[in-house]
Amino acid sequence: MNNLFGLLDGAANGGSNQPGGGLWIIIIYVAVIVFFMYFFVSRPQKKKEAAQASMLSSLEIGDSVLTTAGFYGVIIDLTDDTVIVEFGNNKNCRIPMQKQAIVQVEKANSEE
Repeated sequence: MNNLFGLLDGAANGGSNQPGGGLWIIIIYVAVIVFFMYFFVSRPQKKKEAAQASMLSSLEIGDSVLTTAGFYGVIIDLTDDTVIVEFGNNKNCRIPMQKQAIVQVEKANSEE
């Protein structure tokens, strides 16, 4: 660890330990940090967004859904960006909502 700080100190003092080499070490450290940030933060987030988009595109009438508010319901109508969800046993409780408000889907065919 002292060696690392020595290299960084040398780079800050004009590269007295290695002429012209201190700047490259800092650039390599920054590149490694950016690489790890991409693979451990950005890439999993993109995979999650792709899975969410895939789930929303596979919605069908009759599917049971869970909304972001925590309500369970059944899809009774679909449009491009909205769905009408029926909540509970009362057939009068039908609410239109955006597709993005759906976080989990259970297909109607899986119960058979």
